[in-house]
Amino acid sequence: MASVTSLSDSVQQRLASALSASLPEAAGADPLLRRSDRADFQANGILALAKKAKANPRELATQVVSQVVAGDVIKEIEVSGPGFLNITITDRAITENLAARYADETGRLGVPLAAEPGTTVIDYAQPNVAKEMHVGHLRSAVIGDSVVQLLEFTGENVVRRHHIGDWGTQFGMLIQYLDEHPHELDHKSAEVTGEEAMSNLDRLYKAARKKFDADEEFKTRARRRVVDLQAGDPKTLAMWQKFVDESKIYFFSVFEKLDMEIQDPDIVGESGYNDMLAETCRLLEESGVAVRSEGALCVFFDDIKGPDGNLVPLIVQKSDGGYGYAATDLSAIRDRVFNLKANTIVYVVDARQALHFRMVFETARRAGWLNDDVTAFQLAFGTVLGKDGKPFKTREGETVRLVDLLDEAVDRASAVVREKAQDLSEEEIAERGAQVGIGAVKYADLSTSANRDYKFDLDQMVSLNGDTSVYLQYAYARIRSILRKAGEVRPAAHPELALVDAERALGLHADSFAETVAEAAKEYAPHKLAAYLYQLASLYTTFYDKCPVLKAETPDQVENRLFLCDITARTLHQGMALLGIRTPEKL
Repeated sequence: MASVTSLSDSVQQRLASALSASLPEAAGADPLLRRSDRADFQANGILALAKKAKANPRELATQVVSQVVAGDVIKEIEVSGPGFLNITITDRAITENLAARYADETGRLGVPLAAEPGTTVIDYAQPNVAKEMHVGHLRSAVIGDSVVQLLEFTGENVVRRHHIGDWGTQFGMLIQYLDEHPHELDHKSAEVTGEEAMSNLDRLYKAARKKFDADEEFKTRARRRVVDLQAGDPKTLAMWQKFVDESKIYFFSVFEKLDMEIQDPDIVGESGYNDMLAETCRLLEESGVAVRSEGALCVFFDDIKGPDGNLVPLIVQKSDGGYGYAATDLSAIRDRVFNLKANTIVYVVDARQALHFRMVFETARRAGWLNDDVTAFQLAFGTVLGKDGKPFKTREGETVRLVDLLDEAVDRASAVVREKAQDLSEEEIAERGAQVGIGAVKYADLSTSANRDYKFDLDQMVSLNGDTSVYLQYAYARIRSILRKAGEVRPAAHPELALVDAERALGLHADSFAETVAEAAKEYAPHKLAAYLYQLASLYTTFYDKCPVLKAETPDQVENRLFLCDITARTLHQGMALLGIRTPEKL
């Protein structure tokens, strides 16, 4: 089905035509249309256009009104104040537009696909091999997954990349210890859980670290192993692979708990670019982008200086010949541009790494790997804080394990579901508890602009009141309950019916779903979609309070209100899915 033109787009087109007819030099100008509490929409663009044309804004506004084609969409348009336009939509247009979205058999609610989709590589959810995932890993995973859903829904070709930490000095220590204690990672059964895998790795890491710190001969052997690993020694690589495989069992279990789908081919860690590092350095040095300084290969920037006033370089290769993160990140850019054919590369990474990525991106631009046709962008995110406003830690001052956090959220949510549940079995309560708990954690993250810090408050997250996913899920479940109670009576649009204020407000907001999705995808801003959905649920609550559905005055009004209920439910369901959150049929 073709996409549905939103009411705001229809009004925008009519105003643009009237503007160019009234003021030819204003052809293509934006009327600056927005929702208003004085009418359905208000256009504010005429003031600036009148000033530019040295015309009287109110007179120009009056002239524009005389040129507007009204009737089918616009019920009333009036000049307000110094030249604002207040626009009221016909009830028929609201219902007909929603009916067109409702009839979309693809389930997309009339949301258009991009006319010329590009290819975006999105780098997110980057845990470290042989290390537990903690609260700091939450935001990259949750924000990245939602951005992927948004981009794919709008038609973009998306390549997921999970740049896991699977290379470096610590692996020499781990491999050497495993070589000397070969049964440390053996499993008693074929089916090993993520918790068991992590427990094995954690125990082995602590034992290896203890020996590394206490035994100089072991330390020497471990460092030799790093050289063997980097040189591609088969036995050392095979042992390294055991660590990676063990860690993946654990990663997949955590991502499954987060209700996120992570595919093995999308996991391309630091090791995946190992064979490219020497060539990356050669290309940068030969082109003059990087220079040797005290034996290290460096890129300098005029505007990046240390506290002493000296220039701070990006070190691509150390003086001892080893490679740092910069070499790996620059090699990854080369791979994403030339092999994956990316137009855009998005990095969902902690804001504290902003300087590193700024230097890496500028280096790639100087090398010609990034240009006007290929851009890289860091979607930087803030810190997860505790209720005290400080970085979230345990009472002992340690970093909070991600699985503990998620388990507690599910426990809290299950208690809320059990309290409200009337006809749910224990199995259903457990299932809903997981959906509500994980949804609550994701929504708290996604409803905050990514670059801001936010407080992790489980009591607030699982509350039925306020801006929470539980409130949205409850609104959806309430609608599904009404639709079930309607029995044989089916939702049906009746454009001939007049709408009351609560119906109009709900209908106009539901109609703006497509433009909200487009804006959230374009700006990598899931919080804009979250804000839209919260408003939708709030408007539905007002509608529910003021407009009897099954006891409406006429059969046609019952069907029309069921239709408004159903399209609201479909919009909530689709919108929440784009945030990676489930909408249970019953709560």
